[in-house]
Amino acid sequence: MARGNRREAIFGGDEDRELFLQTLGEACAMTGWRIHGWVLMGNHYHLLVETPAANLVSGMQWLQNTYTRRFNTRHRAWGRLFGDRYKAVLLEGEAYYYETLLNYIHLNPVRAGLVNPERGQSVADYAWSSVARGYAVAPRQRPKWLAAAAGLEILGWPDNASGRRGMIESLNRRAIEEGLERAGIPVAGPEVDRRLSDLRRGWYWGSQAFAERVLKGAEAVLRKRRHPSGRAGGESKAQGEAEARRLLAAGLRAAGLTAAELRRLKGSDPRKVALARVIWENTTVKMNWIADELSMKSAANVSQQLRRGRPATPRLPPALACWIKQS
Repeated sequence: MARGNRREAIFGGDEDRELFLQTLGEACAMTGWRIHGWVLMGNHYHLLVETPAANLVSGMQWLQNTYTRRFNTRHRAWGRLFGDRYKAVLLEGEAYYYETLLNYIHLNPVRAGLVNPERGQSVADYAWSSVARGYAVAPRQRPKWLAAAAGLEILGWPDNASGRRGMIESLNRRAIEEGLERAGIPVAGPEVDRRLSDLRRGWYWGSQAFAERVLKGAEAVLRKRRHPSGRAGGESKAQGEAEARRLLAAGLRAAGLTAAELRRLKGSDPRKVALARVIWENTTVKMNWIADELSMKSAANVSQQLRRGRPATPRLPPALACWIKQS
């Protein structure tokens, strides 16, 4: 979950919401993520993310940075869009915890007063969640990155019209039974582990045995020698660098440049900037990496060059311009 800076809106309208979903889809394609549930509210969003590879940090960084840049470009704005670092809660892969978290996400519009099942409205009436855009529709109408079929199976509903309708009706009943302002918020007794999340605070959602396993695994990782960058080497290289190198090599061939010739070009050269943009928009590597590999002085310079907009196509070699369109 992430909120807007100073709790301000992160979506100026439906076009921004579509832009966020497009960017999320691109992030999933790069990282291999599967999204089991999502909801976009006025000043925050929630995602239920499955990460087959160890790339949550790099993927989230790319997602929020890229959406911020695109949002600012659309609105001719500048600066931070999101507030503090996103909040992440570890989920135990057991049906009860999965279901309660998914319900918590999907019932956000009810708690916010945007949908009222007591008046005959449905959670599926809210257009900006994975209910309306995934769980309520046939598989062919869903984005490839949404794991709604898996979600329905875990919840015990068949992925057909009757099953999808039953899942939505069960959400509406839950909202009425639990009370609209508390819908989807699990109740924990005073004796529970204080590290346990209530899906608002805490760092895990699962059994206490699950938390102990996570802590034991974390201790083993922390005892290992850390990467010189200050991050665990495996996580930093798990996603992005191999694809970035592949794109760089292909881009150099399209531009008719060798690595040595690239280094001799100015940091503002349109060919360098074009390559930097392709790498930045299609991988999770940091701007420091781009600056080093493309000899663009610094991450700040890369950022500045990218903010200036795309170079005019006539300024690029035709083969490079063609490759960029296909990337």
